[in-house]
Amino acid sequence: MSRTLVAGVGNIFNSDDGFGCEVARRLSEEPLPDGVTVTDFGIRGIHLAYELLEGWDRLILVDALPRGEAPGTVYVVEPDAVPAGGPADAHAMHPLAVFSHLRAIGGQQPPTLIVGCEPATLEDGMGLSAPVEQAAGEAVGLVLRLVGEPIAAATTSPPASAG
Repeated sequence: MSRTLVAGVGNIFNSDDGFGCEVARRLSEEPLPDGVTVTDFGIRGIHLAYELLEGWDRLILVDALPRGEAPGTVYVVEPDAVPAGGPADAHAMHPLAVFSHLRAIGGQQPPTLIVGCEPATLEDGMGLSAPVEQAAGEAVGLVLRLVGEPIAAATTSPPASAG
């Protein structure tokens, strides 16, 4: 049986940056297919890198993803390049830097999709803005659809960005 890790990441103390954490919380209340694990990693990117050493067949990362669109726009993207980074910071590691650290500790990145949402604000504060709160529900449905697809299909032809 294949194993899929759905990883919510973000900082709940920075408004819409808590998007991935909220989606992970909501997904934990849903029935999931066998082999699917949902974990809220929050700001613990280094822990995600070590979790990926466990040999997952697929990773779906859920995070706030600023791309210049309207707040609440949900995206599905493949990470195309891992930025070069300095030493890992266990409390503020950018999600894509996780993959660089994973390689440094001897692991391999599984096929990966990022379900992201355009934030309205990343300022200090708890709670999601109204458009991002609404988008969290959309993202839950999207992730449920992705985990139900065969791994090859889910990672080679991601659905178009939703709005």
